[in-house]
Amino acid sequence: MGSRPTGDRRTALLGAAAELFAQRGYRSVVIDDIGRAVGTTGPALYRHFSGKQALLGAILIDVSERLARRGRELVAAAPDPGEALTALLRGHIAFALDEPALITVHDRELHHLTEEDRRRVRRLQRGYVEEWVGVLSQMRPHTPAPVLRAAVHAVFGLLNSTPHSRGELSRAHMADLLLGMGAAALTAPDSPVGGTAGGTAESAAIDCGR
Repeated sequence: MGSRPTGDRRTALLGAAAELFAQRGYRSVVIDDIGRAVGTTGPALYRHFSGKQALLGAILIDVSERLARRGRELVAAAPDPGEALTALLRGHIAFALDEPALITVHDRELHHLTEEDRRRVRRLQRGYVEEWVGVLSQMRPHTPAPVLRAAVHAVFGLLNSTPHSRGELSRAHMADLLLGMGAAALTAPDSPVGGTAGGTAESAAIDCGR
């Protein structure tokens, strides 16, 4: 594998590849397409990445690392769990609104990663989820962790729907809408065990957990 690009060059490569993968699909994009998008030749990219699969891995690892790191920072800086939850929601909403291509690429192309890269992405994502669960466990101490974990995943589904659901709303309006909906979902009173959907809250959470 070639040398790792740094700074603006790396950001440009990853950003261009993510946009192309989101627009056209991983299989339909060739290295030459990515090279043209950043003003160079396709073969020049091989100085930095061993191929298209390695580039896809770098895209998804990079965003997973950024989210995990930012989550830790936001929780550490918050004065109380309520503020931490608001900060986490705002941070994820900003990501979802500003980088929708990354959400699309993750949803559609994760299975194209090498097994090693896929495990790394999943490990980073689990750590990010646990930051949210840790905050919620302080706010809802009587709610089992599997229920909180399932709630976090469900809210991620809501927030990550923005590439499809924003429509004509302004960024600020959509951000406020998502903040209110996300906070309401995560702080809703616990449902009685054994609801009408069948099974217990705990079993439903385990089924939905990652």
